[in-house]
Amino acid sequence: VQLQASGGGLVQPGGSLRLTCATSGVTPDHYATGWFRQAPGKEREFVGAISWSGGSTYYADSVKGRFTMSRDNAKNTVYLQMHSLEPEDTAVYYCGLSTSFIITTIRGLGVYDYWGQGTLVTVSS
Repeated sequence: VQLQASGGGLVQPGGSLRLTCATSGVTPDHYATGWFRQAPGKEREFVGAISWSGGSTYYADSVKGRFTMSRDNAKNTVYLQMHSLEPEDTAVYYCGLSTSFIITTIRGLGVYDYWGQGTLVTVSS
């Protein structure tokens, strides 16, 4: 199983980026996908998750209304569209796969079976 996160880069405050999580070695519609981020000196934190069908999404309060997740199972890809980026969004962003999509647990690192290597997002003027 491999996950490849990409799309990070340097963007000015207020700008937008789209991150991509490409997977291989799994049947994508058997897994929910989560995005997490880790800023320097901080713990990895939940950003959002999308169910295996794409029909349900769940976001952290800090990104709600600014970030949107979607998926294309035919392409084995999940997207994280980020708008109105703030310096506080600067972090390495990781995607993970989970066989469950339960709102009370999907925020936890422990429910994810596989992780990608991360892509760096820097929001700065």
